[in-house]
Parts: sequence; C-alpha cells; structure tokens
Amino acid sequence: MLRLFKGLRPFRTSVVFIMILTIIGTLTDLFLPMLMAKIVDIGIVNNDIGYIVRVGGLMLGVTAVGVGSALYTNYLGARLGNGFARDLRNKIFKKVESFSLSEFDDIGTSSLITRTTNDVSQIQNIVIASLRIFIKAPLMAIGGTVMAVSKNLKLSVIIILVVTVLNLIMVLVARRIIPMFKARQKKLDKLNLVLRERLTGIRVIRAFNKVDTEIDRFNNSNKELTDISLRVNRLIAILSPIMMLIFSITTVVVTWLGAYRVNDSNMLVGDLMAFIQYITLIMSSLLMIAMIFFMVPRAFASATRINEVLDKQPSIKDNPKTLNDNEKRGYLEFKNVTFRYDNAEEPAVENISFKSDPGEVTAIIGGTGSGKSTIVNLLLRFYEASEGNILINDMDIRDMNQKKLRDKIGLVPQKALLFTGSVADNVKFGLEDINDQDIIKACQIAQADDFVNKMDDKYQSEIAQGGRNLSGGQKQRLSIARALAKKPQIYVFDDSFSALDFKTEAKLRKALKEETADSSVIIVAQKVSSVMDADRILVLDNGKIAGVGKHKELINTCDVYKQIVLSQLSEEELA
Repeated sequence: MLRLFKGLRPFRTSVVFIMILTIIGTLTDLFLPMLMAKIVDIGIVNNDIGYIVRVGGLMLGVTAVGVGSALYTNYLGARLGNGFARDLRNKIFKKVESFSLSEFDDIGTSSLITRTTNDVSQIQNIVIASLRIFIKAPLMAIGGTVMAVSKNLKLSVIIILVVTVLNLIMVLVARRIIPMFKARQKKLDKLNLVLRERLTGIRVIRAFNKVDTEIDRFNNSNKELTDISLRVNRLIAILSPIMMLIFSITTVVVTWLGAYRVNDSNMLVGDLMAFIQYITLIMSSLLMIAMIFFMVPRAFASATRINEVLDKQPSIKDNPKTLNDNEKRGYLEFKNVTFRYDNAEEPAVENISFKSDPGEVTAIIGGTGSGKSTIVNLLLRFYEASEGNILINDMDIRDMNQKKLRDKIGLVPQKALLFTGSVADNVKFGLEDINDQDIIKACQIAQADDFVNKMDDKYQSEIAQGGRNLSGGQKQRLSIARALAKKPQIYVFDDSFSALDFKTEAKLRKALKEETADSSVIIVAQKVSSVMDADRILVLDNGKIAGVGKHKELINTCDVYKQIVLSQLSEEELA
C-alpha cells in the first residue's frame, strides 16, 4: 500500500499544508482545557470578572483558529483524496489498456471493474482519513497523556491501564477481521460477474425462461456478500460500544478519585476538569485510531488487488528494436503458426500456413471451435503465437510496433460493437484526418447510407450504447464502414456478413472488390455464399488446415468443405 501512496507526490504542497493545519488544530484542542482550568481556579475562585473575560476571549480566539484549520484541512483532504483517486484510476486504466487478451482472461473483466471502482474508493477513503487522523490521533493521545500527567501523576496510571486494555481489544478484533476484508472483495467480484452476465444476457435468459434461475443465482451471490459484510460490521459495531463503555467507566472512576483529591486539597477543581477533558481527548484519539485501524485492513486488501493489476506484466510487448516500414503494402503470410491457450491441453490452431497478396481474397471457413477467430486474434497480436511466424510486408509482427501493426489492419469483429455517439463518430472511430466525404463514401460502400439517410439527423444521429437502437444488420454495416474509413493494408472480416440478406451482401461484396483492390482481404465466415468467390479458401478442422483451394477444387478434394457446402446448399444449387 505504501507504493500506492507514492502517487501523492504531485500533491506534496497540499500534504504539507494538511500536516501543519492538523498540528495547529491539535494544539488548540490541548490548549483549551488548560485555559478552562485557569478560568475555574483563578477567575471564578477569586471572582475576577476581568480575568474570566480575558481568558474567555483567548479561548474563543483559540477555538476560532482550531475551527478554521479543521475546515481548511477537510477541504484540502477531500480535494487531495479525490485527485489521488482520479490519478490512480487513470493509472490502472492505462495499465489495463496495455494488457493482451491473456491478461484479461486471467483477471476477468468484472474483477477489473471492481478494482478500478470499489477498490480505488477504499484507497481514497484511507488517504483522506490518514492525512488528518494519522497525525492528529497520535499527537492528541501523546499530548493529552503528557498534559494529564502534568496535572496529576497518580490519576494518570488509570490512563495507562485503559490504553493497554483498548489496544489489546483492537488487536484481537483485527486478527479476525482482516481475512474477512479480503474474502469480502472476492465476493464483490463474484456479484459483479453475475450481475454483468445477467444484464448482457437478458435476451437469452428471457428467451429460455431462466429469469427465476438467474434471480436465485444473483440472490445467492448477494447473500454471500451480505453475510460476510454483516460479520465484518458486527465486529466493528461491537468495538465502538465497548470503547465507549470503558471511556464512561474511566470518566466515573477519575471523577470519583479526583473528588477525594480535591477534598484533600491535593488537586484543584479546574485541574480535575482539565484532567477529565484530557481523558476525553485521549479516548477520542483512540476511537479515531480504531476507525483507521479497521480502514487499513480493508484498504490493504484493496491495495493488494490494485497492485496485482499494476504489477502484472503484459505478455505481449513491443520489441525495443522495432523495424521501420518498407515499401511493400498489403502482403500477409502465416508460416507454420501454432497457438495454445493457457492451461489448454491441445493447440487451438496448429501448423497454419498461407499467403495473401494485395488484391487477393483469402477466406477461412470451418465448424464452430475450429480456430477461425483465433487466427484473427493472432494476426492482430491480441495473443502471441506459440510457434511459427506471422509476416506483414515480409516483416515479423513481433518486430513491429503494436500501434503501427494495427494501423495496417481494418477489423470488422464477429460481434458488431458500436459506441455511444453519432453515426459519424463511430465511422471515424480512432481516425483524426478524415473528412465528411470519406465518412459518406465508407457508408455507401458498406451499404449503410440507405438507412443512415432515413434517420432524423442522418450522420449526426445518436447511436445508443452498444448500438441498441439499430438492427443486427445495420450494426454490421456500420462496423464495415468503420473499417473501410481506415483504408488499411489488410481487411479482416470476422463473420461480418452473417446478419445481411443475400441481396445486400452481394451489393456489398461487389463494392468491396473495387475498394480493396490494393489490399489483402481476409474473410472469416460460416456461410458458404460468403467465401465461394474467394481467391483462396482455407478449410479448418479442429485447428488444422483440412484443405486449401478454390470453391470448385475443394468440393472435389476436401471432404470437410464438401460437408459444409452440402449442409447449406442443395444439390441443384451446388450444381
């Protein structure tokens, strides 16, 4: 957790001010009982109204200084804590953005969301509290003890005994509560996972009448989180009344014994009142320490989880000696590429080799789980190939900067994902040097202009989160337009025509042929109609190439391809 506190360096000035103001505020708290004792023992005893007014005025001044310093300390603390949390969230997000898909698979999306929100909030709370209380509480406890001893040494023994008992109680409670905080954060991760699946899969859940099942699943996760939260809060709730009870008993004992000392003329009434005030300050400081004492384990558990993210090294990094681009454009080659997912017994793809030159269309087809999308992920270097080489323009992609690599590729993903914003914003996503004419042209080629022009604000029409206000085919066409606007060297269409009707797909494919004449085109599909005209068709079966060739060749030479074709086309269509 101390590592995270290094993020306070940009706020050094505010930290110093908070420390100074906290010290000033604490000194005023320690100074006031002493002034009160003087008023009682000198002003009231001697009936000196002038003395009472003078010292009372001084007390008001000291109180004003204390209140002013406390208010400004709270302001600076809130500003600093929120700024620190902002920077920490930015740091986590930047780190997550550098992860490959392997790191996402390892940690989990729901857990990353929890760590970026809830865990950062726990750190923020401890930062705001610690800047004031870590200074104020010990200083008040030590100062109160010193001042109490100066008033009466014998009564001060009670303070030492009480502090020892309270510290022992806090240690015993902490030993039980720290493991619970770690378990609670894991339960929160699980709840977020269930909730995320429930919301994203709402259509499937309702279609299969599994609403009640999912409600039970959510209730179980919610109950687990509630149960452990209750156990934690019960322990914390027990501590506060115990401390208040000890505080009350201590006050009664001190008042009782102090009364005897006053009666024996061994102590002044004002000193006894001041002594009780110092006990109050000491007990208050111990309550503050107890509060921090239980915030720290929670923050420590969150800090550990945040550090797991910040310390995790991306499995895919840019080569320090990246190669510069050459004159070639749009050449792609897979050379004996094999890839195995973490903890998988068998490779997802094995010994994949093919070439695609500018102007050529290479199609990849195969059954579910045959490795089609894995090849796309390897090409974009979302995962690193276990064996073999992937070359773009005769350069290994491991020797290329990841940003430059992906600048060369225009991806239309299997799931058409759109972002909140206008149609134009989505088409020019990530592009700066693009004008309105290029956006319109990309939509025309993608056959998206017909429905865009029917929208109220045309290209400035708003798209809801995830494209909820569009159909599946409309989202696919805008995703294709986004890739076209990029004008890349290699186009990758990952099952991107599945939601299109035959007429729209035919028009789109004709327009694409002209637009992609200088680029390589990779089409991943399950529909035979999408790959029939390709210059080269790769047939995958269980991660291996079962056949390579054109449509007519493969019907006669590749049984896997023939079975796929027969499952989609009739004998008459095949003929």
